[in-house]
This record gives sequence, structure tokens and C-alpha cells, in this order.
Amino acid sequence: MLGTRVDAEAKRTARVLGGLATHARPVERTVALRQAALAAGELVAALSALAPAVAGEGLPAESISQSFFRVREGELSDQQAALHGVLVVHRGLEDLCEAPLSGADLALEAAGMRQSVLDLTGAAPGDGPDSVPPVVVPGPAAGESLENVWSARWLIGHQVHVLFNVCAAVAVADATRHLRHGDGDAALLRLADATVYVRGFPAAMTHASTVPADYYMTAIRHTMAPPSVDVPLSGRQHRGYKLFRAAMKDLLSVVPDSYEQLAARAPELAEARGALLEADIVDGERHVTLAYSMVHLHRSIAQKPEGPDNAVAELRHMRHRRAARYASLIRFGDHYIADAVAGLRHS
Repeated sequence: MLGTRVDAEAKRTARVLGGLATHARPVERTVALRQAALAAGELVAALSALAPAVAGEGLPAESISQSFFRVREGELSDQQAALHGVLVVHRGLEDLCEAPLSGADLALEAAGMRQSVLDLTGAAPGDGPDSVPPVVVPGPAAGESLENVWSARWLIGHQVHVLFNVCAAVAVADATRHLRHGDGDAALLRLADATVYVRGFPAAMTHASTVPADYYMTAIRHTMAPPSVDVPLSGRQHRGYKLFRAAMKDLLSVVPDSYEQLAARAPELAEARGALLEADIVDGERHVTLAYSMVHLHRSIAQKPEGPDNAVAELRHMRHRRAARYASLIRFGDHYIADAVAGLRHS
């Protein structure tokens, strides 16, 4: 436990985040976001009172990607991990007050933020919204240049994505451990938590990308490739995502059964695993469409000149491989793609 004050502020933050999806009108939604940002700020203050944040810039970056996106790795106490995670949530919420994110994606990102607050602080979900004291909501901050806002948003959205990656990896690893120990109920809970995070992956990436495509192409994209950096930035450099992919592989080594086989002996587990895998496929699909909206038919900055594909085609291939791998494991598998991939492997 991190203390009574932290627990109370974590529950309040989680409760406000949980209500964001109910606000359909833009004005209501903006007020709710500012309220959520203020609640997260109070949680940051409660955690900071226990110990200050680690100076991340003082830690060495383990990749060009970590340096660019202001991400670091290090051994942290539970309090420090909670503080740095909530700082990411707080910055994300402050930016979402102005970012033109769709209501559906806002709900998914807010759900991931809520789950991360609960996981990082160890707080149990609060009671009803009536137990939340009223919060004085400040107005929007003084204007900053749009270019600075857009550049910062690119980093903030990616940091939220990294947070979700790491939290999802932990949740999947927890579920796998529970399954190995025969604790099916605990595994189901952690699979559900992991699914919340994975559904938030594309929402966080869309948040990062709520900048004009022309601005991204002219002002941001070149900063992620030589000569601005030593090597082109690539998703393969994100260690948090590698941890998630390794955790998913380990999960499927424990429950490799087809959907029909698993549903026959453990229907709830089959549905929970299927929901997680479906979310993982959709993340791949949305990455394709998001890349197309940002770079159209340009090649990826990380692709070799002699490669045959552009960025969208390469991401589409990744989606197809993932869908083929999961086809027999989910209720509505993409068996057309699975058959095609199998045919290519044997040709």
C-alpha cells in the first residue's frame, strides 16, 4: 500500500477516467478531461510527497528510440513506478484537453489510463461517483504555438503507448503465471486487464498522430532518420513492445489449444483469450490505416532502399501474419489469410 492519500486520489482519478466515455458533447467532454487531468495532478502530488521523481534525463538511453521519445529504463520502487506512470497519464490527459481525438478512441485511451492508475497504485476500483468530492476545474492554459503543441503531442502520445505496452506485458505475464499455477479466476481478471491496454494501443497512437499530416511529413518525420539521428527509428526498437510480444508468445505456449478445444473445457478462458487476440489483430489493422493517413504510399524511414514494399504494405503483411497465427485460436478467425500464409510457406 502506498498510503491512504494515494489510495484515495487513485480511486478518484480512476473514477473520473471511467466516466469520460459518457460525455458525448464536446464541451462536456472537455470539462471532464480537465477534471480528469486535475485529479491525476493531485495523484501526482500525493505520490511526490512520498519521494520525488527520478531525473530520467540522467539515465542512459538504451536505444535511439528511447532518446527521441524521452523514455528510460531503470529499477524503481513501487512508489517511483506509480509516480512516473501517473506522470505519463497526467501529461496525456492535459494534451487530450485540446487534441481532436474521436470519442471512441478517447474512451479506449481513458480506459487504459484508468487501468494503469489502478495497477500502478494497487488501488481497488472506487465505489460510486457520488463519493467523489467536487473538483474545481481550471480553464485552458494560455496559448502556445501550434507547432510546439503538435511536436509535444507526438512524444506524449507515444509515451502513453509505451506505458500501455509495459502494463499489458505485465498483465499478460501475470495471467500466464496464474494459468501455470492453476488459478483460472485470477488469470481471467488479468487477461481482461491486458485487453483494456491492447485496445488502448491504437488509441494512444492515434492520439500521438492528431497532428496535421503535412506537419508530420515536413517537421517531424525527418527528425527520426539520419542525419538527425544515427539510425532510423523503428517500432522494433521499442523494448516495451518487445516485452509485450514475448509475453503473448509465452501465454500461447501455455494455452495453445484451438478455440473449439479450449471452449469445450474452459469457455470463459477461451472468450478471454479470444478478446485479447482480437484486440491485438485490430491494433495491427489500425496501424495500417493510421500509417496510410500520415505517410500515404511513402516508404518507411526504416526500410532498406532495395526492399519491395512501402510502409503500409509492410504493416499489412505484419497484420496478415498475426491474423494467420491467431486464426484457429479465436472464434471468428481469418482463415482465408491463414490458408494463404500457409500456402506461401509451402510453396
